[in-house]
Amino acid sequence: MKMTSLSDYVLKKVIRAQRKEISEHLVYSWLSSKVKDKCNKEILRNISDDELHHYNLWKNYTKKDVPPRRLWVYLYYFMARMFGITFALKLMERGEEGAQKNYQQISKTIPEAKVMLKDESKHEQKLLGLLEEEKLKYVGSIVLGLNDALVELTGALAGLTLALDNARIVAITGSITGIAASLSMAASGFQSRRADNPQAKDTLKASLYTGATYLITVLLLVLPYLLLSNVLVSLICTLTIAVIIIMMFTFYTSVAQNLKFGKRFLEMASISLGVAAITFGIGFLVKMWWGIQV
Repeated sequence: MKMTSLSDYVLKKVIRAQRKEISEHLVYSWLSSKVKDKCNKEILRNISDDELHHYNLWKNYTKKDVPPRRLWVYLYYFMARMFGITFALKLMERGEEGAQKNYQQISKTIPEAKVMLKDESKHEQKLLGLLEEEKLKYVGSIVLGLNDALVELTGALAGLTLALDNARIVAITGSITGIAASLSMAASGFQSRRADNPQAKDTLKASLYTGATYLITVLLLVLPYLLLSNVLVSLICTLTIAVIIIMMFTFYTSVAQNLKFGKRFLEMASISLGVAAITFGIGFLVKMWWGIQV
């Protein structure tokens, strides 16, 4: 291998690439130890070995060991634990654009960078169809529970807020409504899937995902009414929580399923907040016409 004298500018970029390679080597190595499927395990191990090979190639030019980005590595460990390996991998691959530009600039001085860039593209192709995880397999059931809870509960809580004007009563009423609805959603989901495919083995688990997602969302939306006495402040906090939930879940699905974030987020947020605004108005009319005072 012919060594090339590097300028300070190129050397910084090579060190950056070297640090990226050793960081990704550690992530892929750890993930390969956690995956049960033999084929997926082998793919991850091979990619990990490639990243280490690239690191050593860069080391020939920098003449030094470069430490990994520890916080970055731990972040992806955490992501994989919390949201699944597929999500962590695809999120990591989304950050490859900057690395590709860096490699292209380096390749003007070091032709080998082009070969490494091709390897990175191969990695991405392998990862696109890599893992089937339970979190993604039942994402449709989770979306069903989440969407219904956000639309129904934000609407119900907004209407109850003005009609009842008492945070505790709104919390109790909303909780009872939400828990009953979560059980209903789980039962309806079970019956619907069983009717569509009587032989399906995952019917019960899918319905439990729907019901559990609905229930967790209900608890988060009702929480402000349990902690605060002012109903309008509680409603504002509830709507804020709803938007945050929508933002987080939309980001998760957009990464895991390669979808566009902006359009899906605006769609879900508009529906939930729109229903809340309508039912808030209904609560106002109910209070005026029926003269309810609590």
